[in-house]
Amino acid sequence: MNKIEKVKKLIVEKPLKLDCGKTIQNFPLAYETYGKLNEKKDNAILVFHALTGDQFACGINPITKKEGWWSHALGPGKSIDTNKFFVICANVIGGCMGSYGPSHLDDKVDKPFGTNFPVITINDMVNAQYNLLEAFKIKKLFSVIGGSMGGMQVLQFVSNFPDSSHTAIPIACTASHSAQNIALNELGRQSIMADHNWMNGFYAEKQKVPDKGLAVARMAAHITYLSKKGLQEKFGRKLQERDDLKFGFDADFQIESYLRYQGSVFVDRFDANSYLYITRAMDYFDLTKQYEGNLSKAFEKSETKFFIISFTSDWLYPTSENRDIVIALNAIGKDVGFVEITSDKGHDSFLLDVPDFLNAVKNYLNMSYKKIQ
Repeated sequence: MNKIEKVKKLIVEKPLKLDCGKTIQNFPLAYETYGKLNEKKDNAILVFHALTGDQFACGINPITKKEGWWSHALGPGKSIDTNKFFVICANVIGGCMGSYGPSHLDDKVDKPFGTNFPVITINDMVNAQYNLLEAFKIKKLFSVIGGSMGGMQVLQFVSNFPDSSHTAIPIACTASHSAQNIALNELGRQSIMADHNWMNGFYAEKQKVPDKGLAVARMAAHITYLSKKGLQEKFGRKLQERDDLKFGFDADFQIESYLRYQGSVFVDRFDANSYLYITRAMDYFDLTKQYEGNLSKAFEKSETKFFIISFTSDWLYPTSENRDIVIALNAIGKDVGFVEITSDKGHDSFLLDVPDFLNAVKNYLNMSYKKIQ
């Protein structure tokens, strides 16, 4: 049995109409839970993952055998304390860790969907995950939390289900994907599609992998998650295990070797088509446009309390874009807190050991939870 087939899955039986016009049903949604749901069922938190994340937010990922992507923030006694809270995290539809995605078999032809898989959106991802609340019989979540694409899902969730969460913590995100970020995602997609093994997306049925293109896409994206200062301090112009230049195209510099490593290990755990589909979903995200150019309207029906977090060195989703969400909430008198965390670790700050960030999340959750008791 394939390892992916062993993960926890909810089979969503009822039809889900996608934004592209197609309808799916009886599809798998892979998820993981942490902590214990209390008797009142008021301690549940839904965590949304970012582009290359999955349901294994903490502990050891049983498929990759590596530490979960949010191991600094989530776990017993940590910012999102699993001794206190019941945390649900699902692999988004379009993903490759067990949820319905392009690597799934198309029953009609008994082959992987490939690029015959329907194009999905952030809205589709959120609507699919709402089924988890019904499966666990949770009437109202304590919180919805996520960074980057996870933050986009937080915003969409509150917009779609205004009475379904007491609090919301969107981190390092935006209400609409910028032209710069669409351009960066297109660079990654084109590198995948230029790989001769991509085969118009039907590589899986031919036992091929567009590994070189996917590795380059990951390398390009990884640069955007860091900051110029952080890169300079960590790598500078240090040479890779040698005293002088080789005058060739091997990895002379440590930063080159680091990026090549990041690309190579990514290929082992992620599906190229999923990368195409998920980046496309991010590019299509425009909550402001969904509400006729007025972002405030997305939240006017909700009493959810917001805590928005950005980072000083994040140039991918800068503080200005996070602050636009705060302004939209303030304009309609909603309960919203905001903090900009000083960090030189760039966009990736929300995934790393940044004490000010981790403390801010912990304090807000603990304070908010006391208020609903």
